[in-house]
Amino acid sequence: MLKNIYLGAKFSFSYFSILPISFKESDDLSQKEVLASMLFFLPLVGLVLATLSVILFSFLSSLNWFGALISATSYMMLYGFLHTEAIMDVTDAIYAKHSGKDAYEIIKEPTVGAMGVLYGTSLMLLKIVGIAYLLMQGYFIEFIAIAVISRLSLLLLFRVHRFHSSFVTMLKESLTSPYLIGSFVIFSTIGYLLVSNFMILLLIGLLLSLFISFAIKSKIGFVNGDVLGATLEGVEILLLIGVNL
Repeated sequence: MLKNIYLGAKFSFSYFSILPISFKESDDLSQKEVLASMLFFLPLVGLVLATLSVILFSFLSSLNWFGALISATSYMMLYGFLHTEAIMDVTDAIYAKHSGKDAYEIIKEPTVGAMGVLYGTSLMLLKIVGIAYLLMQGYFIEFIAIAVISRLSLLLLFRVHRFHSSFVTMLKESLTSPYLIGSFVIFSTIGYLLVSNFMILLLIGLLLSLFISFAIKSKIGFVNGDVLGATLEGVEILLLIGVNL
């Protein structure tokens, strides 16, 4: 059991970040317990990546805005722009649906359309500037809290939605109540210890994730991994705006 939990933690960082993680050929990552642990540690991935970006800014703070922009960009680079790519795919699917095309076929294509690039780039710039502004204001803990909340919100969506993806469906089936509740309890406690209004931010983040994911579903007719990634980006951007106000 402990080995599977350890493998799940490694798998989470391997899948949701670009941090160097290696596995043995004998490691079976398809086990239900490994997948459940992978999702359990998803908020930890956000916490670590945001913390690394804050640490980087502490070394680059003398550069002011330039250092903040570098640190903000590093946060997105650390997860390989994985969720930004999802925005592009979802945007293409929405516009394809408007044109009477099969949204699912479009979202699975390896190429990206012009509207996807425009939306993806615009939101990426908005997010980088939002994080940089937060860092410049000294809201380091709030930034880390947002990175945790956005990923906790995805755990909720695994329970709420049915997915048009075999892998995401497998993840959903693996996420039993003990893992879901345990992740919420542990990382909500950590978040509350970091910032006093964490629970308010968490509630807002969960509501935003439901609104965004259902809004996208109403447009394209299904939910898959790309929708989850786009939702995470939306939650983070809106929380960044809210905290910066």
